[in-house]
Amino acid sequence: MIHSPPERISTGVSGLDEILHSGLIPGRSYLVRGDPGTGKTILGMNYLTAGVEVDETVLFVNLEESEEDIRANAVTLGIDLSDVHFLDLSPDSDIFVDDQSYDIFSPSEVEQEPLTTAITERVESIAPDRVFIDPLTKLRHLTSDTYQFRKQVMAFMRYLKEQGATILLTSESTPDSPDHDLQYMTDGTIQLEQPDMSRVISVPKFRGSSIREGKHSMRIEQGGLAVYPELTTVGHDAEFVAEPIPSGVTEIDDLLNGGIERGTVTVLSGPTGVGKTTAGTQFMKEAASRGERSVIYMFEESTETFMRRNEAIDIPVGEMMEQGALEVEEVEPLDHSAMEFAREVRNEVKKNETDIVMIDGLQGYKLSVSGENDEMLVRKLHTLSRYLKDMGVSVILVDEIQSVTGEFQATEAGISYLADNIVFLRHLEIAGEMRKAIGVLKKRTSDFERTLREFKITDHGLEVGEPLTGLRGVLSGAPEWTGPKSASTLENGR
Repeated sequence: MIHSPPERISTGVSGLDEILHSGLIPGRSYLVRGDPGTGKTILGMNYLTAGVEVDETVLFVNLEESEEDIRANAVTLGIDLSDVHFLDLSPDSDIFVDDQSYDIFSPSEVEQEPLTTAITERVESIAPDRVFIDPLTKLRHLTSDTYQFRKQVMAFMRYLKEQGATILLTSESTPDSPDHDLQYMTDGTIQLEQPDMSRVISVPKFRGSSIREGKHSMRIEQGGLAVYPELTTVGHDAEFVAEPIPSGVTEIDDLLNGGIERGTVTVLSGPTGVGKTTAGTQFMKEAASRGERSVIYMFEESTETFMRRNEAIDIPVGEMMEQGALEVEEVEPLDHSAMEFAREVRNEVKKNETDIVMIDGLQGYKLSVSGENDEMLVRKLHTLSRYLKDMGVSVILVDEIQSVTGEFQATEAGISYLADNIVFLRHLEIAGEMRKAIGVLKKRTSDFERTLREFKITDHGLEVGEPLTGLRGVLSGAPEWTGPKSASTLENGR
């Protein structure tokens, strides 16, 4: 006989449920590990209140903090524990005031029996569906040795399971008293960590099911824990036509053999002030005319400045935003992890069926997204880009290179391998005057024009000239005229 898998129960944290492929398996025991301050008790609160929301009876067995302190801490986080039953086994002031001592019997012999009685009476009186024990390792001090502790814990968890409860418990692991035994005895382990001022969560053990492996971003906020699973490209595919997306500027589209294809990644690279963001926004302006939606994530510029610049060159971003054709999101420095940012982008695409996503710019992304080194950030950007491509979204990555002129460099962020298309812009010095040029370095999906064209930003939008076939050394930033035309004729656009 084939038995269907049991229905999962929520941990109370949607991102963690996603990592566990829909939540915990009922009737089992799970260990939450982590240093002080990593959020173990908060996870337990979320777990219990999730049970309350589905009319379950839940029990908080607190062995360290008092019930009063726990309820007060929950209020500060906006967590309602009013319907949570407590069994408060935390030490009170009487232990200190009365100066209790044991002259004949050890503490384990004196305290264990009334403790066991208190637990069993409470469990049998309310018949909890969920039990949270914080921290179970406190019981280690009430047993005579490690063997007895393991024996008591196994019997305790078996008793709770027989009563129909699903158990979540925390541990305090120290070098002198590790919790390896609890890891073996429980059905799953949830690990909370706080490396380099960031917070991560992982599930190194989960019996009876696969899980999403790896370390995932986490934060503590109003309502408890928020978990942001690392984005995966598996199972995310959308049907779309890989058609060219034009910019609306004929000469740019000629360079790109019709435009950038839907579901590709385009890198716009160049030094500061050359027009990278403007060129990317031009594709969004044209998309808006087709009734499509775009979103820009601004890492280095304010929305106000962005709007003012574009309105001045006849790109009506304000009107586009009012119509819902464009969304501009400012990303606050050091306020996101890479996984949080990826989840935000994914939600935008799924909710609004967004067609174009632009990240402006990559240097700001690397500085602003917290908690990762450069190599790891690029890997996460690769995963995000791959997901967006599979969903038929056109991705534009704005990459600023440091050199204004001089030796040509395509990108500085180490992301050229991600790109299906690389469009570069350059500052040029011609006859003592600073000018700009645009060209295409790479296009995977079709042929492209291999010449460079002069690039201008005017009051009427973008203007791109004829191919600069009479110049050499353009990529050096200091070109020399070799054709029959003079620099003055180039200036006149002929």
